[in-house]
Formats: sequence, C-alpha cells, structure tokens
Amino acid sequence: MDVASVARRARTENFPVASILFPRRLRPHLRAVYGFARLVDILGDELDENRLAALDELEREVAACYEGKPEWPVLQALQPTIREFGLPREPFLRLIDANRMDQRKFEYETWDDLREYCRHSADPVGRLVLGLLGLDSEPELVAASDDVCTGLQLVNFLQDVPRDLELGRIYLPLEDRLRFGVTELDRPSPQLLELLRFEAARARGLLAAGRPLQARIGGRIGRGVGLFARGGLAALDALEAAHWDVFTQRPRPSRTRLALAALTR
Repeated sequence: MDVASVARRARTENFPVASILFPRRLRPHLRAVYGFARLVDILGDELDENRLAALDELEREVAACYEGKPEWPVLQALQPTIREFGLPREPFLRLIDANRMDQRKFEYETWDDLREYCRHSADPVGRLVLGLLGLDSEPELVAASDDVCTGLQLVNFLQDVPRDLELGRIYLPLEDRLRFGVTELDRPSPQLLELLRFEAARARGLLAAGRPLQARIGGRIGRGVGLFARGGLAALDALEAAHWDVFTQRPRPSRTRLALAALTR
C-alpha cells in the first residue's frame, strides 16, 4: 500500500457513530480530525514503503497547515478546521510520534510506560475534540478526556492481541504478564484469560471518566462525548460475552448495542 492509496482510504473511512450526536456544523470538522488520526495509523501500520520517512513527510504537511498550503488531501481538508478553531499543533505531532514509537519499540515493561505511549497515541484525539468544542483549556475536562481516550486505547489492545502480535508488537505490559504467569500470547490459556480480565478492569476504571465528562459538558454534545466511553464499555461487554476469545473473532458490540448507547443518557 502506497502513500496515495493510504490518503484516499483515510478520507473515505466511516466516522464513529458518536458523530450523530454532534451539531451538523461540527461534523465535517470531526471528520477532518478523524481522517488525520486514521491516516497516521495506516501510515504506521500498513504502508509498504519507508514508514518513518512517510511520517516525517506527514509532519511537514502538518507544518504546512500552519505556515503554508499542504499537498495531501487529508491535510487540505484539515487546514480549515485548524484555522477556524485555532487547534494547536502539538496533538497532531504527538499522534505522529506515537507511530514513530511503533516502528522502534515493540513492548512495554510497565503500565506507566504504556500509559506514556497512550499519551501520544490516544489522548491527543480527545484534546482535539475538546478544542472543537472550545473546552480544551479546562484542566478537569482535559484530564477526564485523557482517561477516556486511554481506556478506549486499552480496549483496542485487548481486541487486537493476535493482530498486534503479527505486527511484532505487544501492548500488554510485561509486569502484568509476569504477574499472571503469561508466557504465550498466540493461544488461549487460563493465565491469559486472567490477564485480559485484569486489563479490562483497568480500562473500565478509565472509561468511567466518561460519565462526569458528559455531565460537565451537558446536553446533546455531552451525550455525544459520553458515547465514546459507552462504546468502549460496550466493547468490553462484548469481549466478556465472548469469554475473552480474541483468537477466533474480534468481539465487538453490535450496531443495535451502539444505537442503544447513543439513545441512553
């Protein structure tokens, strides 16, 4: 897969269901931010060419959004959003840095190490969404958003253990694997089951920040923000219902389950 096809794919992927609860005027801007995040991930995971070179080029394209005119379509779509809402450059650069880490670091010793990775790979997206809402200067909201985003990232790690292993990456901290006696991640085991349950409990604790975040923002937009957390909790429920089987399927909530979450306060 080359850079051009990656850029086309990032522009056309479906936007998360939570967008339906945001005002229509904000949806194109949410889509622009989401398109950038997907572009970074695809460049870091699937590009056949030199991924680090492509990420360096993407960083130059981000600079062009602030200082000139970008050439890539995803960044051309993003530039008006950056200008209208005064979005800072740092969250975009942190997302790029996370994917640079993925090219150089393949496992994490401790939860603190993994949490630092999530500060680059996940938290910036929530901060950009808060920026679209004009709420990114409120420390309590930022902290709650960071927790939700990290929780969502952990859910993805749990769903994607086999896929990440194929990419040569392990996102379950070594200290936790040692604690539960997990020596193999490529097949089911009682030890792995207990580890997945432990990490899921950690994710649930982080996703709990979605409720006060929703309450602080309030209204339909608050429900939209809260839906991100509820979607993560629904994914954990699906994992549990599948008895933590991440090898024969990728357990995820049904569209009906997500629709119900969207309608529930």
